Amino acid sequence: MAKRINIKDFQATLSEKMGGAAMTDPVATVLGVLVGEDRWLVHMHDVSEVLQMPKITPVPLTHSWFLGVANVQGDLYGITDLASYFGGINTLIEQKTRILLASSRFEVNSGLLVRRTLGIRHITDFERIKDGVHSGMAGIYKDRQGQNWYELNIQDLVRDEDFLQIAA
Repeated sequence: MAKRINIKDFQATLSEKMGGAAMTDPVATVLGVLVGEDRWLVHMHDVSEVLQMPKITPVPLTHSWFLGVANVQGDLYGITDLASYFGGINTLIEQKTRILLASSRFEVNSGLLVRRTLGIRHITDFERIKDGVHSGMAGIYKDRQGQNWYELNIQDLVRDEDFLQIAA
């Protein structure tokens, strides 16, 4: 059984480790993740939990980016490899690979596979340089080192017709 990490506990623990004050603005708090080789920002209020890799049961006749379904505390979640879905190569499952569970407010049991997490950040640490170029991408940002980060819009992603059409 996969070890579950509650996102609120994860945030509180990280905040304590950083010695900073508690993060009070959940809208501006983002989780950095690697999707393929790209850095992405995911708003904390869009994610209910971060999981280590659960057992995934493949579903035949689906797109290669749809990995299958996983049982998480008795609920089935469809698991999508974000790198593959966005046109990249399939994510290699490793020790640091994680599943982000979409918030229950979206009313879709969706898990998103990311290569690894990069820590909690504040959106004001980034400069927005461009709007998103496809569904699921809300914008493009630069950090202080000049690296690009893409903002994931989970709400748009889980409502996108292409994302919902898993049949190959």
